[in-house]
Amino acid sequence: MISFRKAGEEDIDALLQIEHAVFSSPWSREAFLNEFKINQYAHYLLAVLDGEIVGYGGVWLVLDEGHVTNIAIHPDFQGNHYGEALLVALLDLAKQSGVTAMTLEVRVTNTRAQNLYRKYNFQNGAIRKRYYPDNGEDALVMWVNLS
Repeated sequence: MISFRKAGEEDIDALLQIEHAVFSSPWSREAFLNEFKINQYAHYLLAVLDGEIVGYGGVWLVLDEGHVTNIAIHPDFQGNHYGEALLVALLDLAKQSGVTAMTLEVRVTNTRAQNLYRKYNFQNGAIRKRYYPDNGEDALVMWVNLS
C-alpha cells in the first residue's frame, strides 16, 4: 500500500532519480536544496511503497493560496493511481494549512494529467506561452477552489 511522508534534504538523491526518469527538464540538486533550505513556503511529500520512494509531489503554501510545483511517479510505478493518491495528499495538506485555492501549470499536450486535475475540480485558466524550456511548449494554468 502506498504511503506518504514529508520529504527532506536527505531525500534529494531519490528525488533527482525520479526527476531524471520523468521530466525532460529535470530540476537540479541546487533547486531542491533551495526548496528545502531557503523556501519557507515549500512542502514536499514522498510516495513510498514497501519502503521504496516511488514518487513525490511539491506544493508552495503562501497564505491562503497553494501552487503545485511538481507531481512525479517513477515510470516503473505509473499506472497504479499513485499520482492521483499523491495529488489528494497534497490537496489535503493544503486544506489543513488553510489554503482556499490551488493552482498549477501542466503541459498543453499532457491530457492525461489534465483529466486527473479536472477529476478534482481544477478548471482551465490562462495559457503561459513557451513556458517549458526544453521545447518551448505552452503550459495550461489550472485552478481549483478548495473552500
